[in-house]
Amino acid sequence: MSLGVITRRVAFACAGLLLAAAGSAQAQGDYPTKAVRIIVDSGPGSATDVALRITAERLSKIWNQQVIALNHPGAGGSIAARVAAQSPNDGYTLYFAAASTFTALAGAPGVPANLPIQVPRDFLPIGFVTQQPMFLAASPKSGINSIADLIARAKKRPGEISYAATGIGRITHLTMELLQMRAGIKLQMVPYAGGPNQALSDLISGRVAIVLDGYGGLAPGLAGGSLKAIAVGSKQRLPEFPNLPTVAETLPGFFAGGWNVLVTPVGTPDTIVRKVSADLRVVLDDKEVKAKFAGLGAYVDPMSPEELTAFIQEQQGVWKPVAEAVASAQKK
Repeated sequence: MSLGVITRRVAFACAGLLLAAAGSAQAQGDYPTKAVRIIVDSGPGSATDVALRITAERLSKIWNQQVIALNHPGAGGSIAARVAAQSPNDGYTLYFAAASTFTALAGAPGVPANLPIQVPRDFLPIGFVTQQPMFLAASPKSGINSIADLIARAKKRPGEISYAATGIGRITHLTMELLQMRAGIKLQMVPYAGGPNQALSDLISGRVAIVLDGYGGLAPGLAGGSLKAIAVGSKQRLPEFPNLPTVAETLPGFFAGGWNVLVTPVGTPDTIVRKVSADLRVVLDDKEVKAKFAGLGAYVDPMSPEELTAFIQEQQGVWKPVAEAVASAQKK
């Protein structure tokens, strides 16, 4: 075979590769060209689910494509994490992850083997969506009207006052454990895998005394009077809820909040990651979106993929001692 023939074949092969790469880049540049699914690890009506649907609705308008929320509650978030991790890494299945999936303690009793998840080991970070200060609410039949009231009653009746845990090992559970540690009390946990909606009937009847979740998950009960907000876990009183005291007003320095981030399976093209991150920032900069989140007690904090990685790693350091304390207590 002559050198000229070889040269022409190499040239044709290179041209083919360039055309394929160009086609792939064009496909990624046109993203999305079909519906995008976003997996969430909590049930419909939870604070995380509400935050996702607000975000998905606006992304649908930007992309002119349907953005579908897929609820996979249960097992402390590990079901959703597994489904998301096993999804194609083409950008058409994203994962709306809650703080709990990053803050569970590996190897602790009840914590599935695939938690906690790490970035960028398990998923590629896209952007931060909302932070949601935890709201503590009581059943009107409980007679509990404040944090001080809860603490006083719990000290008189250790282990008798119950609280609804919307997922074992999740940030709501860990926050209640932190509250008990700081207040020196013991409460009885009643787990509900389906979120606050599932617990609502027991709260209305008085079978369960208190519940902790983001405002979005508690809003129906609070608005209808079947729940009474007694405190919020933010560092300061929230402008939208000026009459609601913080837990820190009774337990100085106490702060706890949930948060939601958008990630994607490892291997998703960087061009898609960057596009979704940029479009998400447009969503979060929208005044109407901010107002909707604020009405739910949630606050936006746009981050780049790199900033999100640093934030998650910092939060894992904050909650690790709490998770370890819970795991140690469960072994006794």
